[in-house]
Amino acid sequence: MTVAVFAFYAFALITLIAGLMVTVSRNPVHSVLWLILAFLSASGLMVLMGAEFVAMLLIIVYVGAVAVLFLFVVMMLDIDFAALKGEMARAMPLGLLIGVVLIMEITMGLGAWTTAPQAEALRANPQPADLDNARALGMVLYDKYIYLFQASGLVLLVAMIGAILLTLRHRKDIKRQNVLTQMWRDPAKTMELKDVKPGQGL
Repeated sequence: MTVAVFAFYAFALITLIAGLMVTVSRNPVHSVLWLILAFLSASGLMVLMGAEFVAMLLIIVYVGAVAVLFLFVVMMLDIDFAALKGEMARAMPLGLLIGVVLIMEITMGLGAWTTAPQAEALRANPQPADLDNARALGMVLYDKYIYLFQASGLVLLVAMIGAILLTLRHRKDIKRQNVLTQMWRDPAKTMELKDVKPGQGL
């Protein structure tokens, strides 16, 4: 058994175990930590496949941003786990139905799987020697699929603006700073000189 084969089986086993522990862990913090381990193992599999750019994106974006954000949200919010378990028990039939539908879709997709005739040749020589993985991916994204890439960016922008508008609340009991009012104020109207006589107070 070569080192690459051993690393593949090790990363695959860790990914499966971590994914299982994400779903069965009772503590949400532990679930997020297992999720981070699953992401790291999946990035190791990407490196073995020769997709080192995707592996780095998986570590930087998902582990460094998304999973850490989940961890902070879970640890900072005061979550009533008993109420969550009650809601989960009520939604269990719907969740099982959705799970069965997803399993059927995966089975249908695997049943209709066909291998392209040029797949073996591409795996043997996937790209020219002078073209690295990141440059090849950039040529595909910004040349062949540039319009779809820009459209996905616009969709994310609209989703971000919608999330900000839905969560924006103006509270009247909070004092807010108006920077323009502070910049445009007239010093002559702001300060007032008092002529205090000796022995008198203000």
